[in-house]
Amino acid sequence: MRIFRARLTPLVAAAATLVAAAVVTPLAAGPATAAQGCRIDYQPNEWPGGFTATVRVAPGDTPLNGWTVTWTYPGDQQITGGWSAVVSQSGRTVTARNADWNGSVPAGGTTEFGVQGTVGSAAPPPTGFALNGVPCNGATPAPTTARPTTAPPTTAPPTTAPPSSPPPTTSPTPTGTPPAGCGGAVLCDGFENQTGSTPTGDWTVVQPDCAGAGVAAVDTTTAHSGSRSIRINGAGGYCNHVFVRANRDLSALGQVRYGRLWVRHTTALPVDHVTLLAMNDAADGNRDLRMGGQNRALQWNRASDDATLPEQSPAGVALSVPLPTGRWSCVEFMVDGAAGQLRTWLDGVAVAGLTADGVPTHDIDGQWYNRTWRPRLTDLKLGWESYGSAADTLWFDDVALGATRIGC
Repeated sequence: MRIFRARLTPLVAAAATLVAAAVVTPLAAGPATAAQGCRIDYQPNEWPGGFTATVRVAPGDTPLNGWTVTWTYPGDQQITGGWSAVVSQSGRTVTARNADWNGSVPAGGTTEFGVQGTVGSAAPPPTGFALNGVPCNGATPAPTTARPTTAPPTTAPPTTAPPSSPPPTTSPTPTGTPPAGCGGAVLCDGFENQTGSTPTGDWTVVQPDCAGAGVAAVDTTTAHSGSRSIRINGAGGYCNHVFVRANRDLSALGQVRYGRLWVRHTTALPVDHVTLLAMNDAADGNRDLRMGGQNRALQWNRASDDATLPEQSPAGVALSVPLPTGRWSCVEFMVDGAAGQLRTWLDGVAVAGLTADGVPTHDIDGQWYNRTWRPRLTDLKLGWESYGSAADTLWFDDVALGATRIGC
């Protein structure tokens, strides 16, 4: 997955309706104004044959009343749809115009939209970003007859550094030091207080239903921060599942639960259903709410009735994302038991297909709301459960649960 800029604000799930590029009727934009200091940040999630991308629009010190964003694909990317904007493509040039509800952007503000598409063998990053015809990201505008009397403003540097993937082995930190960014989290653990090879203390190794070849261990060679992580050797086959369960009292979380974990794994998510995170739901017969994968993309699954988020239609799966391999990824989630809502972020970017907003939407959460869902979660388990032959090796680190969003 290529990341050009991260740490974006969440996308609302209601904006996840696909828009066919060949049949859209663009909305009229407002005045074609934009500061030369505008910035367009494009963050793709790619897999063989396809991609999605989140695009963040920052107009700088000039407010917008209607906007049009354009860029050029040097490769063979082809847009097939989008959300939160009206998107079309002509040749290699893509045009995105505001929806009827997000055309106004104040000075210093931002807005976001998304696209999805197909790709062949070549997928270099897009170029030539412009906002209402004005080049962005520090690009120099085309010369005119009258030379400008002042130099165009330069693009302000991003306020946060893009995420990086630290090498597998990192410098040790003092034993017991919690990972950064936990705030007032009820649970915050970087596993630095683990002294043996098997997780103990705040964590218990569990193998629900039956035990097999799955193994959970403390790893001192691969970590996101500090010198330790939890490694899961996840074997294929149902009885080989294994998890580590948090022993911390989580009752202080209440009905709204935010989670943050860093995860690294070696094998791409399979077509078969697998689970890497599970939480007992006392309001659903003590069956688990599970996060994992299916059809090579992240998904949520409800053990009581096997409902999935998103729905496992081609359009639904396209609104989720794969979990990158060979690097650390930050996974965040929010579950609101009172409202029956769920949201998910990958590396700080909201995933439209992993959002249940309370209003059933076909291909996303239509199946999820086939009955009233008001979860009451009581625990946290990290590990591996395979319902077919898929196997994987995973590492978990810097895990946190709290009543407010913790962030990456």
